[in-house]
Amino acid sequence: MGHRELRGRRLRGSPAIRRLIGETRLSAERLVLPLFVEPGDRIRQPIRSMPGVFRTSVDELVRDGVGAHELGLGGVILFGIPAAQAKDEQGTEAWADDGIVQRAVRALKSEIPELLVITDVCLCEYTSHGHCGVVHEGQILNDETCRLLARVAVSHASAGADIIAPSDMMDLRVGVIRDALDASAFVQTPIMSYSAKYASAFYGPFRDAALSTPSFGDRAGYQMDPGNAEEALREVRADLEEGADIVMVKPALAYLDVIRRVKEETGAPVAAYHVSGEYSAIMAAIERGWLEESAMREALTSIRRAGADVIISYWAREFARGS
Repeated sequence: MGHRELRGRRLRGSPAIRRLIGETRLSAERLVLPLFVEPGDRIRQPIRSMPGVFRTSVDELVRDGVGAHELGLGGVILFGIPAAQAKDEQGTEAWADDGIVQRAVRALKSEIPELLVITDVCLCEYTSHGHCGVVHEGQILNDETCRLLARVAVSHASAGADIIAPSDMMDLRVGVIRDALDASAFVQTPIMSYSAKYASAFYGPFRDAALSTPSFGDRAGYQMDPGNAEEALREVRADLEEGADIVMVKPALAYLDVIRRVKEETGAPVAAYHVSGEYSAIMAAIERGWLEESAMREALTSIRRAGADVIISYWAREFARGS
């Protein structure tokens, strides 16, 4: 037989053939929907900078949870926004037994026990200064913050959270949280750590949603430099050694290379957060007719192709409805 030139189009000739040999599959059960919950009743407040995303009260959150479960999504991740007067220097509302996330978890688990509920563990939404940890003379105290994060994690697990997700980027916090969970009989509660969380410009709309903009300075002292990839691998390996069960890269689209390296070099389950700015930029272009809606699906597929096992996305419901 003589040499045959490649005819790649033979395998692109029909939808059936393209489905048959497709390499990357993105399905609803890989997607996690972020939900923002605040005190009150019958509240569904649109977030101006995030089309289609809302801050809701617990009763409305349960409706969203039911919808997520019916669509076959992998789960939801909760972000709590306490009443303004409840915020203080240490963020004590974050671990209150009747805190907003704790109440939301109980309500979701009561109504839809099968729904996977992940809780974000951080202090930024709960502190009066908006930073992710305890502040002393303008500095964020690492070890003191870790001890408070452990209290938050245990309170979430006690309320019924299935997975604990610390997002603060304090050093050693995964080990401190793991020890606290184990000591409180939550040995089987996994930790999904925000391991490589960059100091990104793509978080802007989220801060509108969570009302968590720092009152001074920025978070570059504890979140990562966007130019660093080797550092991301060091952070990921440290979290795995401390007991993380899933590691996360955040943001996703601007860090596909990091997602790929983390997956290839560790083999650990990898989550990626398709963050608010990435979502809102595409949504704005879609609303103006500059992009087709399929651009969002393409973006999510690229995150999966890079190696993410779990994708947190504000577009999870829309993907599931169209899949």
